Amino acid sequence: MPGVFLPQGNARSYGDSCMLHEGTVLSTRFMNRFIAFDGETGIIRCEAGVTLAEILSVVEPQGWFLAVTPGTKFATVGGAIANDVHGKNHHVEGTFGAHLTQFELLRTDGSVRLCSPTENAEWFAATIGGLGLTGLITWAEFKLKRVSNSAVNVENIKYQNLADFFALSQESEQDFEYTVAWVDCLASGDQLGRGHFSRANHARVTQPKPAPSQHTLTIPVDPPVSLVNSISLKAFNWLYYHRQREKRVTQTTHYDPFFYPLDHVQNWNRMYGPKGFLQYQCIVPMEHSEAAICELLRRIGRANYGSFLAVLKVFGDVPSPGLNSFPRPGTTLALDFPYKGAQTMQLFDQLDEVVVQAGGALYPAKDAHMKPQHFKRFYPNADQLESFRDPGINSSFWQRVMEPST
Repeated sequence: MPGVFLPQGNARSYGDSCMLHEGTVLSTRFMNRFIAFDGETGIIRCEAGVTLAEILSVVEPQGWFLAVTPGTKFATVGGAIANDVHGKNHHVEGTFGAHLTQFELLRTDGSVRLCSPTENAEWFAATIGGLGLTGLITWAEFKLKRVSNSAVNVENIKYQNLADFFALSQESEQDFEYTVAWVDCLASGDQLGRGHFSRANHARVTQPKPAPSQHTLTIPVDPPVSLVNSISLKAFNWLYYHRQREKRVTQTTHYDPFFYPLDHVQNWNRMYGPKGFLQYQCIVPMEHSEAAICELLRRIGRANYGSFLAVLKVFGDVPSPGLNSFPRPGTTLALDFPYKGAQTMQLFDQLDEVVVQAGGALYPAKDAHMKPQHFKRFYPNADQLESFRDPGINSSFWQRVMEPST
């Protein structure tokens, strides 16, 4: 399809939603200027290629923080809108799109639309979580959050099984803004789903702010094979689970290690070897969460094929303004898997069976295998998004799920 292109931010999505095999990928990173910032109201306007890290460098010293941030600060504002990203505080603040006030959308026919909840509202909704397909976002304006201290008071709780996880999530919902858990994806039996539950709030104004770490780890070379295998995974998960002797440990930390732990490990993806990795992230409704997550972990454990980084989080009922956003009430599980070709895809098919039966969904920003029939089931407004898609814009993901070969 000559002439077709895809706007791409900083390429931090793990699947093919930010890729276009036949066409032109247009980087927006050169669109990296700040336009306006009101230090009294916390309203910021910037071009779509500005990263969250660049925003934090400007606003954090002035007592502001991102209302919603994903697990990397190297995502761009345009990417955050396109994927309607979520964070550890979804049960309080919802998605990134919930804090947008307006943005400008440039179409390939030369038309420009100012989109907000009241102006071109249907384009506003279609673009939030619209995977970059409705047009090129040139700039965006959104609300930040006032914080008295950007540091966070974190409580890490070692828990025994999934029942403990759900009890901790419910207990923490009212008093803690940020909640997330690391899961030992290979534990079984009475310990299925065991892990570390982290809950946190921003520190008080009187507490000293820890300095950011000056140390970063680097994986300097590509190993010939994946370093993530059944032996290393079992050893790592056992050591990581038992790293904390006490059941509860509290600490005050700089925001970086809590929100962005992987950003301090340069080229961390190299540990998966030359074939790389795929991430599997799903969400299942609360009424089926415990049974579905149990079954997902059982199938992963039986395959003896899991992840160092298995993350479990309960989403709240704060609605997203996006037409096709992934976040919805329920429990989300995300894991990285070293890519092993057909073996990986067969496992994903087995996991899909559980998600479909539970009435859940997969996350397009982290996907490289979703079937077209499943996508339309997970996202019943997909055809409506197609009607808003700019005919000059496409992606490998969209071609895969909406334009399957016959």
